[in-house]
Amino acid sequence: MKIVLLGTGTPNAEPWASGPSFAVISGGRAYLIDAGCGVVRSCTNAFYSGIEELRPQNLNTVFLTHLHSDHTAGLADVILTPWVLERREPLSVYGPKGTENMVSHLKSAYQEDIGFRIGGPEKADRNGIRTAVHEISEGVVFDSSDMRVTAVRVSHGTLESFGYVFEAEGKKAVFSGDTRPVDQIAAAAEGADILIHEAEYTEGLQERDEKWRIYHSRVHTLSKDLADIMNRARPKLTVTVHRILHLNYYGEAPVPYEEVRRREEKLLEEIREVSACRVINGHDMDVFEI
Repeated sequence: MKIVLLGTGTPNAEPWASGPSFAVISGGRAYLIDAGCGVVRSCTNAFYSGIEELRPQNLNTVFLTHLHSDHTAGLADVILTPWVLERREPLSVYGPKGTENMVSHLKSAYQEDIGFRIGGPEKADRNGIRTAVHEISEGVVFDSSDMRVTAVRVSHGTLESFGYVFEAEGKKAVFSGDTRPVDQIAAAAEGADILIHEAEYTEGLQERDEKWRIYHSRVHTLSKDLADIMNRARPKLTVTVHRILHLNYYGEAPVPYEEVRRREEKLLEEIREVSACRVINGHDMDVFEI
């Protein structure tokens, strides 16, 4: 099993991180988790680096953790671009309540393009633009001879949200999605080969006003809380993504990249003060073989 970090960013339009999106590669297939901005081009980048399963035409399955825009802004890209590049099978989309509505309206928004490509000189494949949407609840949501996927309910404000457990070839990879710390992820990640989890720089949060301190503490996972999850679950490796560093990205001057890296390292230090489990920061296009 391979894990590819296609995008590790946040709602901030960071030039060094695409929107949240990941891929699990197993049994000759690619399974996408979330569809942040730039997802198909990130897949092409991975394909050019030798990961054949991420050839755009092969993108036919995506699991959405929740429907926040930073995790779904690239969904139209996943629906349309691989089809334009001659995907010949429907796209399967798994996600929370509201996913069917989102997919339906995205396709309606592009009806002129779709109609032209099917009825015009391209004569695009009608099957490749079809979508099969599965609005899920917790439990096993996908089960084949090559892959078993279990949805785990998490807590991210008022949005219905899920983490996912991928099991194949005797390996287990767990994705938290966006969530405050929850027992369900700690239980799901017990003995996992890899845990991909969001993380928030605790010291940086103290620089924010009260409104944002309250918000972030209720809907995201602080570094010390991630450390607690790691201590309980004991995954072989934890990789932080969707790191909230509490920088003023849009102030009078651009944020120096050195400050981004400094805060990322401080976040790791906060985790390591509480947990001796192995943890690293993940960045776009990192690949893990487990």
